[in-house]
Amino acid sequence: MSERLDKVSKLIKKNAGDFISQQNNKTSLISITRVDVSKDLKNSNIYISVFPEKSEESALNFLKRKRKDFRDFFKANSKIRIVPFFDFVVDAGEKNRILVEEILRKK
Repeated sequence: MSERLDKVSKLIKKNAGDFISQQNNKTSLISITRVDVSKDLKNSNIYISVFPEKSEESALNFLKRKRKDFRDFFKANSKIRIVPFFDFVVDAGEKNRILVEEILRKK
C-alpha cells in the first residue's frame, strides 16, 4: 500500500471511530477493525466488529443508514480533497480469528 493510501486509511479509521462513538446508542460495542481504500480514493470499505454478535445486523443497518452523515462528518474533520464513497462491512476475518482462538483455548 502506498504511503498516501495508508495515511488516508488511518484518517478514515480515526474519523469513523469518533463518528460511531458519538452516534452509537450504546446497546452494542462497534469497533473499526480495518479500512480499505481504492487506489483512486473513490471508494472505501470500513470493516467493523460488533459485540454482542447478535446485534451485528442492526449495527450494520444503522451504519449503512448513517453513511451520508459520516461522509459529511468526514468532510468537516479532514482536509482531504477527494472524499470517497464509504461502505460498512462486517469483518469476517476478525470473526474467524476469534473462533480459532476459542477452539485453541479449549484444547
